[in-house]
Amino acid sequence: MGVRFGLLGPLRVGDGGEPGPAKHRALLAALLLSAGTAVPVERLITVLWGDRPPASAESVLRVYVSALRKLVGGITTVPGGYLLAVDRDEIDCHRFERLVGEARRIREAGGHVEAAARFREALALWRGEALAGVDSAELRRTHAVPLEESRLTALEERVDLDLRLGRGGEVVGELRALVNSHPLRERGWAHLMAALHQAGRRSEALAAYQEARRVLVDELGLEPGPELREAHDRVLAGEVVAPARISTTPLDELPPDISDFTGRRDVLSWVTRWARDTTTGNTDGTGGPAAGFSNGGFATGSGGGGGGLASGAGVVGVARAPVCLVVHGPAGCGKSAVAVRAANLLEPGDGRLYAVLGERAPGAVLEDLLRSLGRPDGAVPPALDERVRLYRRLTSARRLVVVLDDAAGETQVRPLLPTGPGSVTIVTSRSPLAGLEAARPYELGVLDPDEALEMLAGVAGRDRVAAEPEAAREIVRLCGGLPLALRIAGSRLARRSGWTVAHLAGRLGDERRRLDELSAGDLAVRGSLALGYRGLAEPERRLLRELGAFTAPDFAPWVLGEDLEPLAEAGLLQSRGLDEAGQERFGRHDLTRLYAAERLAEEGGPGPVLAARAAEILDRTRRARATLLPAEPGSGRTLVRTAEQILETGRLRQEARWLSAERRFLVAAVGDFFRAGLYEAAWRLAFYLTPLFELAGHHDDWHATTATGLDAARAAGHRQGEALLLRGLADLHRAEGRNDAAAAALRAAQPLVEGLELARITLRLGLVEPRRAEAERVLRRALHVFGQAGDQRGRADALRALGALLSGREPLEESLAVYRELGDPRGEAEALLDLARLHLGAGRRAEARACAERRVAINRRLGDRLPEASGLLVLARVARAEGLPDAAEDSAGQALETFTVYGDRRGSGAALLVLAESYLDMEKIDEAVEALTRAMGEFDRLGDELGRAAAERLASEARGRRGV
Repeated sequence: MGVRFGLLGPLRVGDGGEPGPAKHRALLAALLLSAGTAVPVERLITVLWGDRPPASAESVLRVYVSALRKLVGGITTVPGGYLLAVDRDEIDCHRFERLVGEARRIREAGGHVEAAARFREALALWRGEALAGVDSAELRRTHAVPLEESRLTALEERVDLDLRLGRGGEVVGELRALVNSHPLRERGWAHLMAALHQAGRRSEALAAYQEARRVLVDELGLEPGPELREAHDRVLAGEVVAPARISTTPLDELPPDISDFTGRRDVLSWVTRWARDTTTGNTDGTGGPAAGFSNGGFATGSGGGGGGLASGAGVVGVARAPVCLVVHGPAGCGKSAVAVRAANLLEPGDGRLYAVLGERAPGAVLEDLLRSLGRPDGAVPPALDERVRLYRRLTSARRLVVVLDDAAGETQVRPLLPTGPGSVTIVTSRSPLAGLEAARPYELGVLDPDEALEMLAGVAGRDRVAAEPEAAREIVRLCGGLPLALRIAGSRLARRSGWTVAHLAGRLGDERRRLDELSAGDLAVRGSLALGYRGLAEPERRLLRELGAFTAPDFAPWVLGEDLEPLAEAGLLQSRGLDEAGQERFGRHDLTRLYAAERLAEEGGPGPVLAARAAEILDRTRRARATLLPAEPGSGRTLVRTAEQILETGRLRQEARWLSAERRFLVAAVGDFFRAGLYEAAWRLAFYLTPLFELAGHHDDWHATTATGLDAARAAGHRQGEALLLRGLADLHRAEGRNDAAAAALRAAQPLVEGLELARITLRLGLVEPRRAEAERVLRRALHVFGQAGDQRGRADALRALGALLSGREPLEESLAVYRELGDPRGEAEALLDLARLHLGAGRRAEARACAERRVAINRRLGDRLPEASGLLVLARVARAEGLPDAAEDSAGQALETFTVYGDRRGSGAALLVLAESYLDMEKIDEAVEALTRAMGEFDRLGDELGRAAAERLASEARGRRGV
């Protein structure tokens, strides 16, 4: 098969033709370089226009592709890009890479003559500069320069073989041309000296050395390197020996890989994927792993294991610009182990370098790296800029894997990056090194529970962990999945055969001593965290200490009113991205929290910090609550609905989002305040949070904060606070269908208050009173009190309760009007739902639909998902009454999905009943039975006998229709 397309010189198609316009040539070159692989549209746009494409770039690109298809067959459109389906061996650059790879394999097998011939065949494909006439800076940078480097390397390897075959006299002219065009390549000069000496021209060989030395000193200020000096010594000694062949055993300075390395498949795949992307990413189809830089690119091999990762067999292609990967994360997360394992997965042709940076200056690290690259002590220049230039020159012709461990900052790393095309640098740091140009970051977190358990078993012993699985999982939890902590815990178990796993779990369970326990030999979690802490400026140290007052897993900067980014840069916090309120959130490992709390304890503990921040936390939460409940029930405020006083829907929704985003922090803060003895702050915060819990169905949080809040109110002797929380507890019990418990909480609150607060409690007693007449009497009494006090919100709530109890249209419509006057859309939505149910029960289907649809629209504007689901359920019942079972099924299905997501079993059971009724309407008996089976399960878990009975009645009907 001949070569149809040429890129190793001017672009050529067929027997010499080429597309005319410059953009067409660049587009075709890009497709040819990635033949057989989809090229994304974004990549092609960059190739054609760089970083300033026109607005119409995509449409113009389609025109160019259409024109090219008339010249070149096989261009197909694929999702997101284009693919040129031609045999890669028909393209000269890919054939060149294949032939070079074959030549190297033949050489390694001892076939020097055949290998030299194969190199010649590959080099004969070159007709000039790669991509000559292709106007694309992107292609020149990513392909032309690496291709030229591949050509020079192949030429040097072929000359090396020629010299070993005694052909020195034949290659002198070729080598003189090489050193003239590339005078700084010392290997070319060494080859020229060997060729001249082999041809009996010793004086010319010595003169060549002097010329090479003059060029290097004039251009770089450097003396010749070891290879060139050794060639000079051999000529002086009369040794007619060719320069040593390029070593097939690459330099490897990596520390030992960890035998019990566990997990981390994602990050290892990420590293090896980027390594493969230093080439065009195509395979040669042989199914075997490529050796080192075989065919110009990295291969991923079996070195160091890899946990079942794909080997990246037969990577072939043109080496691209060097890649820098930054693996960052908190102290003890295993960054160094990951970097070493990842580097072992890559098999470079020219070596693997390793350096621990820490607080070392770049010049000191460079001195070590230069020695590793063969420079003797006297040949390492003293000045930093000279060392950088030498390092870049020495690495420019090498493809290396360089691991730079524990980097402190960008300025430390920049001088240490190799410049050779296709080289990969893996940097580990606690910081993401955001200022490092073109670096690709990967945030390394903790191990997942299964991986953590596996690691603990690997260190402590699998039999011991298998014998006490629950205790082992508790150790994993207390270590927070942190590899350093798990290794220490496992080591302590391994050294103490008399300890049970449960014994160590018990010792770790004491927060005050956990960091003491996580120490073994020279490994200590506290010491690892201290390194990062000591590296902070004092303002950031103070900030970390103050965060130790809070037990929440994450937080936003407003909590302390400070920028938290410096702590994230130091790896002591981790950015969690933007939350639903648009705030950036930061998290930390729990052991970091304990370390910060230890440092804070040295200054008096969390109390002063919490006291200083309590007012801000309470004020923000109170204001957010006020938007959820405008004119707080029974507050006595009567708002006139004017343009200035209407609360915008967007603001209502934003405050609800803020409360939702801060929920975990605020729930934890209730406990923080209580433990610090700030009882007033604790009970008030618990009370402010109740509308959020009610709207979003967070019943567990509601229970927990109410219990703590009640303890705090009682400890503070605050009777009204206790009553407010008992009222909230009654609302929680009522939401769970536990009316007796709700009534008990309300009766306990009654003696604690008087006036309007007593009226609010009375109103709620009416809602849970099982006797209709008594309930009506109680509600009317509350309505009277609210009316006399001018409390419009309390009056609206009482009217709505009376209307629902008595199926009265007038009180419900009056309550709706009052809610609108108050500017309370959530109250308006609840009144609309009650009206929809009333109209549906009276057979007024059109009015029922109108009310339910308005209700759902309000909920959607506010983002209130659970209330929206209740509205959808009423809409489903309306649709059934209208004879529209398909619509009923759709609405009930949407409601069920929301109830399920929020864990609302009562809502799920009700939705399943309506769904089953809709299925029966459509004679979908099997679907109805399945829905009813699920409903009975929900009602059984709730202990809801009425719900279970309703489901059984429908199930009996379904069985009857089925004939069972």
